[in-house]
Amino acid sequence: MTTIIWPKQFSPVEDAENIKKACQGWGTDEKAIISILGHRNLFQRKLVRLAFQEIYHQDLLQQLKCELSGNLERAISLWTLDPADRDAVLANETLQKSDPDYRVIIEIACIRSPEDLLAVKRAYKFRYKHSLEEDLASFTTADIRKLLVGVTSAYRYDGDEFDETVAQSEASTLHQEIHGKAFNNEEVIRILSTRSQAQLNATFNIYKDIYGHSITKGFPGGDYFSTLRTVIRCIRDPKKYFAKVLRSAINLEETNEDALSRVIVTRAEKDLKDIKELYLKRNNISVDEAVAREWSGD
Repeated sequence: MTTIIWPKQFSPVEDAENIKKACQGWGTDEKAIISILGHRNLFQRKLVRLAFQEIYHQDLLQQLKCELSGNLERAISLWTLDPADRDAVLANETLQKSDPDYRVIIEIACIRSPEDLLAVKRAYKFRYKHSLEEDLASFTTADIRKLLVGVTSAYRYDGDEFDETVAQSEASTLHQEIHGKAFNNEEVIRILSTRSQAQLNATFNIYKDIYGHSITKGFPGGDYFSTLRTVIRCIRDPKKYFAKVLRSAINLEETNEDALSRVIVTRAEKDLKDIKELYLKRNNISVDEAVAREWSGD
């Protein structure tokens, strides 16, 4: 197998050359590829990809797809992509499935910053020649369509200020529409798809103070309310939400590799440390140990 000789300082050219060496010979040296890309930050990975293209006139991602397979290929490819491009790929993949995982769309729409969401939508349009909202509208129906297109179309204010009077009024509106068997859910969708995170959290807090329970408690069944619950959880406490996604993915009889790799790869350079601490506190086992127990190999 290829032996990696580490440069004293980061060199995208040497990284590109070492990755190429790892792909040559009788078998691919997966550990060498992991040892390089797994220890490079976003900016460095971008430079390595550019160097690889310049030296070998080949896209690094295409090389990786040819050499790797399965969960490893997916995780490495997602990790190597720019974040906006990665989210665009994840969104498109889930929409193409017969049973889409709307959590992927909601995470992008409700947890990414307004600027990040805008970048994702640009990347999506460039890749697939449709807007993300257009494809969402094509692959969803009824109130789920309205909700998902609404939160994806938003460009929210992302400051800390909020209006308590508005929060009180809209807490009452949400209660009436969710638990009062309203004929439609237009006001719920308007509030959740236009208000800032700070404003919505103020509304959720006042809701709990007035009605004595969280807004999601006692939700009726059905796909719409399941989707609505996820939207609220992503806005309310993203780290707690991701810790739950990890727990669900790991505790299934068959580990949900897509969800597990998605959370780890997309949050690694954001808030994964905090998510891991929360996971450990709630499950008495670290994410590292849980992943090692469920997964093997590269």
